[in-house]
Amino acid sequence: MPGKRSQQNLSAPTSSETGLARSGRLYVVAVPIGDLDDFTVRAIRILKTVDIIASEDPQVTQRLLAHHQIEGRVISYGPYHVKEKVGVLLHRLRQGSDVALVSDCGSPLIADPGHLLVAAAHANHIPVVPVPGPSAVTAALSTTGLPCDSFFFLGHLSNNPARILRCLTDTLKRNVPTMVFCTATSAVCALRALIRLAPRRRIVLACNLTRANERILSGTACQVSQGLPELRGQDITLIVSGGKGR
Repeated sequence: MPGKRSQQNLSAPTSSETGLARSGRLYVVAVPIGDLDDFTVRAIRILKTVDIIASEDPQVTQRLLAHHQIEGRVISYGPYHVKEKVGVLLHRLRQGSDVALVSDCGSPLIADPGHLLVAAAHANHIPVVPVPGPSAVTAALSTTGLPCDSFFFLGHLSNNPARILRCLTDTLKRNVPTMVFCTATSAVCALRALIRLAPRRRIVLACNLTRANERILSGTACQVSQGLPELRGQDITLIVSGGKGR
């Protein structure tokens, strides 16, 4: 197992300095959304030196670690028995172990599990340290050319057609861009609904951001649909521009 990290910048005062046992720290670490080289130097250093890496998808995390030649103990965090896993991790943090929380891609807690562990750490006065980096939210917004001083983020769009219709009806009332993560099924359903509800509204469909087969389509829903690639198995982000006009 990798040794404990340097105490210079990453740790609280040691027990010898304070006379108190030092709790561990919970690092909330952003990981690449596609291209494995989109990883910060600091994030790599943290993952090399923590005691435990709590991962949404350990298999995906192991591929990332192997790419960057990182050795570490990876355990599963979610999607099942999350409360029990929080209890185990909280116990280790109290004992002084440092834990890094990672999602399968992007920034933890942004439409991903993790809030229970972070909330429990705060409740138990355990330091929570953000290690920022890639996010599909900011990556997609940066490509739109839309004014993004403010925006509305909905997380994951349902595959249910009735719920999609309700969501889009509310979306079209907003004056700011609305972003949502889609599956292939929900993306196609949303485009069909937008063609009918708001044929002139500008949208952006970003598929597999930062990967070799990245596609970013911009225009009306009809125009985007005409250039639509095969969506199955892709990570899809839909952004609908703001404005009351349809």
